[in-house]
Amino acid sequence: MAQEIALITGASSGIGEAFSRKLASEGRDLALVARRADVLEGIAAKLRAEHRIDAHVIPADLTTAGAVQAVAEDLKRRGCIVESLINNAGFGTYGAFHELPIQRELEEVQLNVAALVELTGRFLPDMVARGRGTVINVASVAGFAPGPYMATYCATKAFVKSFSEGIAAELAGTGVNVLCVCPGFTRTEFQARADVDVSRIPNFAWMSADAVAEEALSAVGRKAVMVSGVMNSLTASFVRLLPTSVSGKIFGAALRR
Repeated sequence: MAQEIALITGASSGIGEAFSRKLASEGRDLALVARRADVLEGIAAKLRAEHRIDAHVIPADLTTAGAVQAVAEDLKRRGCIVESLINNAGFGTYGAFHELPIQRELEEVQLNVAALVELTGRFLPDMVARGRGTVINVASVAGFAPGPYMATYCATKAFVKSFSEGIAAELAGTGVNVLCVCPGFTRTEFQARADVDVSRIPNFAWMSADAVAEEALSAVGRKAVMVSGVMNSLTASFVRLLPTSVSGKIFGAALRR
């Protein structure tokens, strides 16, 4: 008998791990995808013990060619049906674009955009055929404006937002829900990996990964785009009113070292 699961990418830390904990607490079986097999195994073991759910571990580097297809084939072999897809995996880079290694920028586009689109394309048709399912794509408030010094990252998140809104409109009435989650400053490994200085960001501007995941899951079926937290919602609303030339300058001034 097929097993319905929630597939979560980038599940080894941060918002992805928070989604895993929340869904496991609701009794949902999971498939956890990330590069670090040992970390995933530890998370899966804890979730199985605490919540008596099944948690499949699928180590994968989604920046590599064929990785998404391999994940899909692995799940098929295990007899899993993806009822919920949470495209959370992603990373950012910091610096003037012309000074950054181009290969890393291409990997960023591959993970943040191409892998997300391919995962959605591989699992969405079956959801539509069944008449139910959920796709949650994790973007960022950074996708609301051009981002000097994080140009590639902001552009990828703008794509995720637009892509999610487009397919959400297409799927109206099908029973399949699409939600784009746009967190702001969230306490995860992201800042250290991107080498972004956030020392000037006040404590009140930060959210926890658990708060982002909980708010997102509560918003499924109610809207296509959700900006996490009141402060971030106000910021996003303000940015929408500005010309991109102005919002880009503000963003650049905030990020410039």
